[in-house]
Amino acid sequence: MQLTLQHFKRIALYLVFYHIFLLVFKISLWIAAPFNGKAKSWVAGRKGVLKKMRSQINPQDRVIWMHVASLGEFEQGRPLLEQLRITYPSHKILLTFFSPSGYEVQKNYQGADWVFYLPMDGPNTAKRFLDIAHPELVLFVKYEFWFYYLKKISYRKIPLLLIAALFRKDMSFFRWYGAISRKMAARFDHLFVQDKQSLDLLNKIGLGPISSIAGDTRFDRVIEIAKNHATFNAIEIFKGDSQVLVAGSTWPGDEKVIARALENPALSGLKLIIAPHEVNDNHLEELQLLFPTAQLFSSYQLTPNPTTTVLIVDSIGILSSLYSYATFAFVGGGFKLPGIHNTLEAAVYGIPVFFGPHHQRSLEAVELIAIKGAIALQTDEDPGAKLGFYLESLFTDPLQLTKMGNAAYQYVHSKKGATEAIMDFIRKRWSFN
Repeated sequence: MQLTLQHFKRIALYLVFYHIFLLVFKISLWIAAPFNGKAKSWVAGRKGVLKKMRSQINPQDRVIWMHVASLGEFEQGRPLLEQLRITYPSHKILLTFFSPSGYEVQKNYQGADWVFYLPMDGPNTAKRFLDIAHPELVLFVKYEFWFYYLKKISYRKIPLLLIAALFRKDMSFFRWYGAISRKMAARFDHLFVQDKQSLDLLNKIGLGPISSIAGDTRFDRVIEIAKNHATFNAIEIFKGDSQVLVAGSTWPGDEKVIARALENPALSGLKLIIAPHEVNDNHLEELQLLFPTAQLFSSYQLTPNPTTTVLIVDSIGILSSLYSYATFAFVGGGFKLPGIHNTLEAAVYGIPVFFGPHHQRSLEAVELIAIKGAIALQTDEDPGAKLGFYLESLFTDPLQLTKMGNAAYQYVHSKKGATEAIMDFIRKRWSFN
């Protein structure tokens, strides 16, 4: 009994800190909103969101709700969301985002009936949200844990799944102070994780019986994209018979490395397509200073310059298809914490992938290196010159180029199937027809 009482006291104390965190977080965003675009979108997007939901969702609607943090998590949830729509056509899909960077890009996503920001967590807010949404199935993706939403969902006995989750031993769930985190994880009916390490960690805290390895749904997503990727006449004109490096989701640190690599005279015939992570006027101007002969993609589409060897993509949403034109890929973020962007979008096309040193949190990046489908550049070796050296080597050795590309391709296709595994679980566990 004493242990149980101590346990509840500990949870109560952590909840006090949780409420303080929520309050400080909201106040910080309100203060930052006039000066920061993302903070402004976060605050503005949540004004009246419950009222909007009430006006659009009818009490008789049968609802499946998926919540994601941002764009990356959306891409992980998307294959499952689209399969749910096919399997349960009488249901409507509610999709919520936490971050503006996800919501603003996908607010018109046609695969969902409604797309909203998730209102900030709290006991009353969570109750009102669930009263309006009345979902029959709830899916959270990867890292989203909100105490009151999970509590209210669990109390209402609504089926609740976590998908594509990754756990590391340094996370709060596995620390002495992680009681509230463990409590939230235990609310799920099932936790689908990406790898054995995550499952082993959950076993240590007693959650093994409600956990299993399904893999990463992003593999299913990128394979589907590759099968149906968009084509661009302007890119085909630009590429011609040349070899092309496509650099995606880049930051300034990545771009300087690429510019340094292109100083290698052996790469004079290589063309570059660079799609920066942030597409704004200031960044585009910086890129044009770094690559003086570059042309913006929007301009090239109207007036192709036959001498152009560098294209700067000044739009969003087409990167995954652009990789289909690549001979090599460079995935950005590895020279900027916390780490790299999506390597699978490139690897699925069977091309060598390069990125920077901050890649350890990306399981697929580590595994791509291990099977020699990717190379990580290090800051202590003049990474730009090293990239130039690697590109030159592959440029002149078609067999090695093919070998690396095949390794990347086989890796991605060997990992497909997570979506079907989760769907099979849902069909066997619950009946929503």
